[in-house]
Amino acid sequence: MPVHLSAAAGTTAVPAVVLASAVLHAAWNGLTHGLRDKLAGFTLISLASAGCGAVLVCFAPLPAPAAWPYIAASAALQVTYQLLLLRAYQLGDFGQMYPTARGTSPVVVALVSTTLLGHSLAAGQALGIAVIACGLAGLALADGIPGSAQVPALAAAVGTGVMIASYTLVDGSGVRVSGSVLGYVAWLFLCQGLVLPLIAGARRGRALFTALRPMWGRGLVGGLLSLVAYGLVVWAQSRGDLATIAALRETSIVFGALIGAVVFRERLGHRRITASVAVLAGIAVLQLTGGV
Repeated sequence: MPVHLSAAAGTTAVPAVVLASAVLHAAWNGLTHGLRDKLAGFTLISLASAGCGAVLVCFAPLPAPAAWPYIAASAALQVTYQLLLLRAYQLGDFGQMYPTARGTSPVVVALVSTTLLGHSLAAGQALGIAVIACGLAGLALADGIPGSAQVPALAAAVGTGVMIASYTLVDGSGVRVSGSVLGYVAWLFLCQGLVLPLIAGARRGRALFTALRPMWGRGLVGGLLSLVAYGLVVWAQSRGDLATIAALRETSIVFGALIGAVVFRERLGHRRITASVAVLAGIAVLQLTGGV
């Protein structure tokens, strides 16, 4: 993770870093969705995140005192996010749940950052975010409006998106007062990574250990990908605009659609292709107008 870039070089690198984070995020979500026992999979991912965080805190500078309330709030929000995402994946298809969860976030972030936090958006930035949001909505609804049987899954996915927006805003503020991006990420992952395994252990008891054995390798890889993906985006948040970074980050939906088609053999279709092109067009607008 680059932490010694000059201000100009750091700003230039933000789009590439956020897009790399999006690829990694789609990869670990696809990996987790492919596991039969999703609670065990999420538990392993959390354990891997906590383990990496425990190692990093030994080397990273301690975050400034002002950052600790943000770390605590973000950890709570991310545990809630994991539980809602787990439920969405248990109830729905990857090709619909993932884009719905991710597509909710940039709109919420843009609204909150401009109305409550006092951040301003240029017209080009607003246009780019709007185009991306429309493309993401097209991806989520490419197979039609969900029926009543899909409402619980959809509600969990939308709730996941709200949690993503919430911890994005919290981390965007917290990392700027932390004094150390690496220290902030390390302590965040250590704190939040221990909670879900405790919840899973309370639900499953000793049976959890039996469920973990056959999937430990994939689960730990997913946890490492998750850690790197989020570490990259937190670094970007320390240097760029929160709303536009959130929008760029949601391009993981494009990569998620490709994973759904190639790995899970879900139909891509012309609607999803068109929506993906819209997302990419929104990214182009953001970069041309200096959105990040």
